[in-house]
Amino acid sequence: MKALILLAKAAIGFVWLVLLVNIFYPFPGVAAMALYIMTGFLLMMHGLQMLIFLGAFGDKISMSRWEKWSILIFGIFALLDIRRKHMM
Repeated sequence: MKALILLAKAAIGFVWLVLLVNIFYPFPGVAAMALYIMTGFLLMMHGLQMLIFLGAFGDKISMSRWEKWSILIFGIFALLDIRRKHMM
């Protein structure tokens, strides 16, 4: 399970890399616009996940600053990793 979570985090990291590259060096045509929309949507959804999780479990689970921000970056895969760490 740990290897699959790491692989998924690497895939999401690659997606963020492509989205950030598009911000500084836009892709040609309508691809840039589509990637801008995807960037906003991904940031909004992961931000919502982070706010919901911290609102529901923030006082019950002690998390490091990196774990909180990793939810914003990696989404559900960070939550699975946090659950795996705190359930042991």
